[in-house]
Amino acid sequence: MKRLLWIGLACALALAACDRPATTAKPGASVPTGVERAGPVTWNAATGAFEMAGQPLKTLRLWTFDGSTDGFTGVQSKIEPAAGQGIQVTIADPTLRSPKGLNVPGGEYSLVLVRLTRTAAASAWDGALYYSTPKHSELVAYLGKPTSGANPAVGETTTLVYDMSRQTIGAPDWMQSTIDQIRFDVEDKPGGGFLIREIAIAQNPNPGPAPSTPAPTPAPKS
Repeated sequence: MKRLLWIGLACALALAACDRPATTAKPGASVPTGVERAGPVTWNAATGAFEMAGQPLKTLRLWTFDGSTDGFTGVQSKIEPAAGQGIQVTIADPTLRSPKGLNVPGGEYSLVLVRLTRTAAASAWDGALYYSTPKHSELVAYLGKPTSGANPAVGETTTLVYDMSRQTIGAPDWMQSTIDQIRFDVEDKPGGGFLIREIAIAQNPNPGPAPSTPAPTPAPKS
């Protein structure tokens, strides 16, 4: 009789656990595969487009890596097409570069979106976005950091959102430039792994203030 009571209690506890809401994992912690972090931008697999507030974003460049690296290259990291869709990146060097010749008018297309899943843990998240223009190469004086989606946990999918109308360092350079190439630095140390699912350069339906060129500093009076 006691054994039957214990079995009944165990079943009740198991059912109660199933009814509990899922918890949200902290960035960097291990989470079950298939979890996608909520954010301002989502990927609609049915339409093949990024959306914001349920509306599709206009993209000038969209890479979905269907059996190809789509011209993206790394320095030492291993980059190869993943089964189905995306590129698998095993981090040895953080650099992941797009093809050159993008010819993106930065003032019209100020969102950069990177949807990815972390497949292996590492200890040095970076997430910096560099870029080159006809006037300058990749420089630490010009970069962006994600405003949303940074540092996913193992097994977690997230969309990094870079608002380059408010770039972290060097504003308003992106908005005043033609973008030739982008470079995404995933992490600072080797060992991590990521499945890069989609990357896009898109219009921002809620752009920041129009950029202005700083006034020249007046010459000192003699």
